[in-house]
Amino acid sequence: MITVQDIAFVRYQVTDLDRMEGFLLDFGLHRAARTEGALYMRAAGTAHHAHVSELGAGNATVGFGLYARDAADLQRLAAHLGVPVEDNPEPGGGCRVRFRDPDGFVIDVLHGDARHAPLPVREPVAMNFGGTRQRLGETVRLTPRPSAVMRLGHVALQVRDFPAMLAFYRDVLGFRVSDTYWAGAEQNTIAAFMHCGLGGQWTDHHTVALIAAQDGRARFDHAAFEVMDIDDVMLGGEYLRSRGYQHSWGVGRHVQGSQIFDYWRDPFGNKIEHWTDGDLVNDSTPVGHAPMSPDELRQWAPPLTPEFFA
Repeated sequence: MITVQDIAFVRYQVTDLDRMEGFLLDFGLHRAARTEGALYMRAAGTAHHAHVSELGAGNATVGFGLYARDAADLQRLAAHLGVPVEDNPEPGGGCRVRFRDPDGFVIDVLHGDARHAPLPVREPVAMNFGGTRQRLGETVRLTPRPSAVMRLGHVALQVRDFPAMLAFYRDVLGFRVSDTYWAGAEQNTIAAFMHCGLGGQWTDHHTVALIAAQDGRARFDHAAFEVMDIDDVMLGGEYLRSRGYQHSWGVGRHVQGSQIFDYWRDPFGNKIEHWTDGDLVNDSTPVGHAPMSPDELRQWAPPLTPEFFA
């Protein structure tokens, strides 16, 4: 078992890199690198890139990257899987271990890749809550524009073999369960929200979420990007709407993870999320186990529609 520090990027195959780049710029990402066959987009944080699009004959979800805690983790992982540690040939460099997980997603575990200086962003909006006053003698004046996407937060996977995927991410990559869902009977677990196994260190409630696919197809359910604050969620959504993109669901607040969320579709039908204000957990946080139902997906939000599950 190794320790994964965080998620690095998500990887898609698309038929039109120009179209994807235009959407991602409007979503709040920035170009880090582009070749004839691939587009690498970054967030405002230091990661070299957070989103990869590879040019292909069809549109598909391919896989994602993870950051190993240290170089020794790469060596242990390579030895366990019987694959090499190699120089990463993609922009950002460093070293990687590449393999497929039990459902066939291409996983790159990275260490030593290049980093950027953070991009300039506005300060979070100070808010005057009941009983707490932070904004004194100042107004708030904001306009719709692309969100300040700070980082990639998580990927949610629809999986064919839920028990095998849960065991792999737990026993090989060191993820720990934060919350699970069951259906029919409590012992029938059909979804797991998993955080990086960092001991007592606080980390995102989930970096990888596994959901048993009802149709047997392995694919991304969505990729989720953290933005500055709730105003950034709202104004970024207004900007996407003004640009004619397809909205999927939101704005709302989840139950598991507590994020304030807003879901959109990229031009190729992939679900992509803006979120802010998520829970932090560590390996001592109690694990929840709840029945799957629409009410378990939201504390408040507009009604769900069939489009969200497409």
